[in-house]
Amino acid sequence: MTEHEAKLFARAKLDEGLAVFAGTINPHLPRRLIPASGINAWLAEGQESAAPPGATDTD
Repeated sequence: MTEHEAKLFARAKLDEGLAVFAGTINPHLPRRLIPASGINAWLAEGQESAAPPGATDTD
């Protein structure tokens, strides 16, 4: 499973109202644990760079 797929899965479970945490599984490196309190920040990582071409910032 890619990180993108993991984020989609975590978002779906979070939307169901479940407490969610994520992390890497051995032997994948770097090892990383994202606690439930950090899930929203993890889901937001990379979203700025994932904007479609031609998208503009509305701020």
